[in-house]
Amino acid sequence: MLGSRGIGIFMKLSVGLKIANSLSLTPQLQQAIRLLQLSSLELEQEIQIQLDSNPLLEKVEDLSSAETDSDADREYENKDLTKELNADYLPDDLPVDTDWDEVYTHQSTALGTSEFEEREDNRQSNLSLQEHMQNQINLLNFSKVDQLIAYCIIDSLDEKGFLDAEIVEITASVQHLLQELDYDDVVENEEVLVVLKHLQRLDPIGIGSRNLAECLKIQLEYLPPATPSRYEALKMLEYYPLLVSNDINKLMKQTGLNSDQLKASIELIKTLKPYPGSDFESGESEYQIPDVVVTKKQDHWQVQLNPDVMPKLRVNSFYSNMIRRADQSADNQYLRNQMLEAKNFIKSVDERHKTLLKVASCIVKHQKAFLEQGPEAMKPLVLRDVAEEVELHESTVSRVTTNKYILTPRGLFELKYFFSSHVGTTTGGECSSTAIRAMIKKMISVENPRKPLSDNAIANLLKEDGIDVARRTVAKYRESLNIPSSSDRKVLI
Repeated sequence: MLGSRGIGIFMKLSVGLKIANSLSLTPQLQQAIRLLQLSSLELEQEIQIQLDSNPLLEKVEDLSSAETDSDADREYENKDLTKELNADYLPDDLPVDTDWDEVYTHQSTALGTSEFEEREDNRQSNLSLQEHMQNQINLLNFSKVDQLIAYCIIDSLDEKGFLDAEIVEITASVQHLLQELDYDDVVENEEVLVVLKHLQRLDPIGIGSRNLAECLKIQLEYLPPATPSRYEALKMLEYYPLLVSNDINKLMKQTGLNSDQLKASIELIKTLKPYPGSDFESGESEYQIPDVVVTKKQDHWQVQLNPDVMPKLRVNSFYSNMIRRADQSADNQYLRNQMLEAKNFIKSVDERHKTLLKVASCIVKHQKAFLEQGPEAMKPLVLRDVAEEVELHESTVSRVTTNKYILTPRGLFELKYFFSSHVGTTTGGECSSTAIRAMIKKMISVENPRKPLSDNAIANLLKEDGIDVARRTVAKYRESLNIPSSSDRKVLI
């Protein structure tokens, strides 16, 4: 039990620690932490904001004409932020870029615990209409011939999702492909129509329709029978030319619907999607600019920052020369403050680049096998490993690796892609979960399509390679790769 004196001392110490923490988190440190988590594009935007608001900050457009720093600039040195970024505390009011459950730690996969999210595509991208349809077709128990018909149909879709070919043309294309594959099957138009009707019920509803009327009709038929005005709307679509020409009187006469029924049917049709492929229209491609570039020269991997995302900043010499040492006027004080802010911002940007290069170099050092051999050689790596090696806090490493991309001979990857948990091996070692995913993908790619590998069979094959992994873990990894189950992968012919 603490006495009154002990309680008083404890309270003083607590208050003192809080004050010390708040004092140590300087505005410059706050700025440096914030810049760490910005992507290259966001950093560019932030720099532009600073350039627009601070007349003493300028960008060096031509390095050859860049002026050397003045003696005053060289004398100005803030304490190194690298040490401060190593702090193991974060104030409550400081925005944090990640939740605790997003920080990667050593976890056993035997119990099926959550691990690093699969990033097989390295970055997210929107699927095209054709890719979306292919993914659905691959999950269906189609025969080889029907699958071929389906592929020919989706290849004939226009940007609106309508079928841009006649049935006889698709039949001829399928027949030609079958002959090239040495199949003796003869495809009839009716078979193409059956497959087309099946595809039209996939997502999006009405895909592959030959005209707008057919598209709307399919969507109406898909609605629950109890939907108000559904029957009347279907009846009205039988006289679609009259609807298009807005011949209401003749439409009422032909359908037997009164004006209220006709109005309700039209309102229902307005809720339908006229162009099923409109959500998949290709927009402007989104590109990621690498922050770090990795190249191999003379058997050594070199890590460099991308100069295109490293703007050169400096203090404007014209305005800085206007600052008078003893002048306490408002204008002179304003220039002083702006120069201080400019120098702090330049130093924060520089510290961001140094920290990024340090962390990226550490990752490359650990993942040389991946760069040389591929995903199957990925080594287990967590934030803590890098943090301890570069002498930074885990939260700092998390910020540095978020939305930062590295260009390697194997492609463009987000830095977080190289972090993964581990699975124990029969020899007492560790194997990266990313490497196991790559192994599973490779096994399935060479399997017999008539007798695909089950999750249990894959687990047994992995055990033969010395990797002890449970069946449910294999299933989780397979699903993260968007690979169907063995029953869905089975091909009948």
